[in-house]
Amino acid sequence: MTCRTRFAPSPSGDLHVGGARTALFCWALAKKHKGVFLLRIEDTDQKRSSDAASLGFLRDLRWLDIGWDEGPEDEGFGGGEHGPYFQSKRLSIYQEHLQRLIDAQLAYPAFETSEELSAARDKARAEKRPYRYDRTALSLDPSEVQERLARGDDHVIRFRVPDDSDVIIQDEVLGEIRIASGEVDDFVIRKADGFPTYHFAVVVDDAGMGVTHVVRGQEHLANTPRHVLLQQALGFDRPVYAHLPLIQNPDGSKMSKRDKDKALRKEVKDRGLTSAEAVDAESWSVWIADKTRQLPHHCAERLAQELGIDLPEVSVDDFRRAGYLPEVLINYLALLGWSAGDDLEKFDGDFLCQNFTLDRIGKSNARFDRQKLLAFNLDAIQDMTPEDFLGRFRAHCEAEHPEFIARTTPEQFALIAESNRERAKTLDDPARSCRFFVMDDDDITWPVTKGTRKALAKGEPSGFKRLEVLREVLGTVEDFTASAIEPALQAWADEHAEGNFGAAGMPLRVAVTGGTTSPPLPDTLAILGKVSVLRRIERCLACAPDFAS
Repeated sequence: MTCRTRFAPSPSGDLHVGGARTALFCWALAKKHKGVFLLRIEDTDQKRSSDAASLGFLRDLRWLDIGWDEGPEDEGFGGGEHGPYFQSKRLSIYQEHLQRLIDAQLAYPAFETSEELSAARDKARAEKRPYRYDRTALSLDPSEVQERLARGDDHVIRFRVPDDSDVIIQDEVLGEIRIASGEVDDFVIRKADGFPTYHFAVVVDDAGMGVTHVVRGQEHLANTPRHVLLQQALGFDRPVYAHLPLIQNPDGSKMSKRDKDKALRKEVKDRGLTSAEAVDAESWSVWIADKTRQLPHHCAERLAQELGIDLPEVSVDDFRRAGYLPEVLINYLALLGWSAGDDLEKFDGDFLCQNFTLDRIGKSNARFDRQKLLAFNLDAIQDMTPEDFLGRFRAHCEAEHPEFIARTTPEQFALIAESNRERAKTLDDPARSCRFFVMDDDDITWPVTKGTRKALAKGEPSGFKRLEVLREVLGTVEDFTASAIEPALQAWADEHAEGNFGAAGMPLRVAVTGGTTSPPLPDTLAILGKVSVLRRIERCLACAPDFAS
C-alpha cells in the first residue's frame, strides 16, 4: 500500500512549532516509504481564515525545505489530481456525502439557538454532569421540520451517533484507546453558515485524497472517535493514526501563540503602563479589559519594540526572523518526541527521511529548550566556511535588515560578517549588535550607564582625556585598515598605558558605538572608516558634561 500522509493547517496565522513538527513527521514518513506528502488548507472557518495567512504556511514550509508532493501550487510544489486543496472550494463534495447521511437517517437538522445551547451547558455544569446534546431536534414532528427548512430557519446538521457506539482506536504512539458508548454525543457536521465542520470535512477529504496515515498532535485525540464513527457511517477505510506528544515550555505550560501576549501583559503590568504609543487607545482598552483578547500581530510587534523586549519565539516565522538556520530548526523539532537511537542528536533532513519510524515516537510531552536550540544554531554557524556564513548572513539581511545592504559597501559588509562569524549564535546577532555601523554619525548617543561611565569618566586619566589624544593618533593613520590601526593603537598603549591596549580600546569602543560591546576594535574602526570614527569621537567628547554629575 502506498503511504500517503497529509498536513492540513487552518490558515489562522504563522506556522506554530507544533504544526511544523507535525508537517515534518508527515513529510519524513512519506519519504521513508517513497510515498506522497499532501498539503491541504482547512479554511472552512470563515472567522479564522484568510488567503494571506495560508500563503504564510507555504512560505514557512518552503523555508524549512519541507516540500509537498500534492497540494496548492506554489513555486514548483503542489498540484495533483485530488484537488482543489482548499476546503472552502470543496463544498459540493461535502454536500454530496452529507446528503448520503441524511438520506440514511444518520444525520438530521437541529434548530437550537446558541443561547439555548449555552443555557443547556450551564445547567449541566450547575448539576455537575457532563453536557450531552439531548436530541431535542429528533422529537420534532417531521412536518414541522420541513416547514422550518422551507422557511429558511437557521439550523445545523448533526450526526446521529449510533446508540451502541463503542470505538476502539489502535494508535501507533499511544496503543489501544477505547471510548465507551455514550461518551460521544450527536455532534455538528454542518454549521448554520452552510460550511462543514472540521470533523466532517477532514474525514471526507482524507478518504477522497487517499490518505493512509494521519499524524497529528495529541490535542486532536479527542476528535478521533468522531472521525472513526463518520468513517464507519460513510463506508470509508480507516487510516493509521499516530498522535504526537505535546510541546511544552520549560516550566511545563503548553507552548502556544498566547505566550507572546502573556509576555506583553506581564511587562505592561510590571511597569504600571496605562497606554502605549504602539497601540491606539480603543485597541488598548479592549485588550486590557479582556485577557482572552490578543493584540493584532503588527501591534504586538510594535509594542514589544516600544517596551524594548524580545517576545518568545513560537512560530517558524519567529525563528526565521530571529536568524535561526532552517536545517537546525528541523533537527531540533525532530528531537521533540522522536528518538534517532544511539543517543544521536545531530542529523539532517535526509537522515530523518531515511530513518523515521512511528515506533520511535515517545508518549511523554516534550519540553522546548530554547537554550539547547540556540546551542545547536551556534555549532552550525561555527561549522560554516567564511564564504557560506557571508552568503547566508547577506540573505538574512536582505530579508530582515535591508539597511545593512543599502548603507555598506560589499567590502564593509564582508568585514562585518567576518568579524562576527565566530561569536554569532544566530544570523540576526550581527545585525542587532552592530546596528551602529549603519546609523548616521549624528544619531549615535551615549546614555549614562555603569558601563559607559566606567569607560569614559572614571580613572585618571579618564576615558574622555584619553579620547582627546587617541583622536590625534587615529588622525595620523593614512591606510585606515585593521592591520594599520592595531599597531598604531598598540604603540600608544606601550608608551602611555604600560602596554594595556584596553586603556584605548574601551573608551574608543564606547565613543564609536554608543555601547560597550562590538566586534574586535580594529575591525570596528576600519569598517566605520576614518571620517565616521573621528566625527563620533568629537561628538562623544562633547557629551562629557553629561557624565560630570
